[in-house]
Amino acid sequence: MTREGRLGIGIIGAGRVGPIIGAALAGAGHAITGITSGSDDDRAAAVLPGVPVLDALEVTRRSELVIVAVPHAELPGLVSGIAELGGWQMGQLVLHTDPAYGSEVLRPAAERGAIPLAVHPAISFTGTTIDLRQLQVAFAAVTAPAAVLPIAQALAVEMGCEPVVIAEPDRPAYAEAIATASEFSRSIVQQATGLLRGVGVDNPGGYLSALVGSTVEQALRAASDPLAPPAD
Repeated sequence: MTREGRLGIGIIGAGRVGPIIGAALAGAGHAITGITSGSDDDRAAAVLPGVPVLDALEVTRRSELVIVAVPHAELPGLVSGIAELGGWQMGQLVLHTDPAYGSEVLRPAAERGAIPLAVHPAISFTGTTIDLRQLQVAFAAVTAPAAVLPIAQALAVEMGCEPVVIAEPDRPAYAEAIATASEFSRSIVQQATGLLRGVGVDNPGGYLSALVGSTVEQALRAASDPLAPPAD
């Protein structure tokens, strides 16, 4: 199943992720119909200037593709709440960006005829246009029913990412891997920069930049190539 032409895209969630995904898809030729208010409306407006701010139900009603980018704990209730209000439409694409959920969390929308898609771009979002460049070198985990999986893959490509299929039962393990990589890296850098600051290094982040970057690059290269020699 494939779709052609421009989609009207609505965004539920104006945090760091939703506006960037919207901007990436707008750059691929789609139109943004609206966005909900969020934690930083000024930042969202800078990424998506001129996009109307609407409530979630109105965003849903106006859009052929709805991007749901809300905190993990809010996603199930939001999807079911819109379903109870009759918001989801037959044939509408509904895409969430949470790493831990597959497409099953969108069942209330699917039961009303919407097409459920899970796409998680594997980057650390800042909520600024810097992220658009990062998407161009990123992978994205995609999960969807087999008949509509090509749609999820195509949207990931339009975001700039290389899609990788993750099975529904494997999403929790995938999310754990993402959290481990993100949180461990951040924690180690914070610990190291604290130690350097304690011995008088004025710019510990800058001091460690080349070291951390090259070390991580070597580790990633070794992980990708099992025949690569170990780092010293």
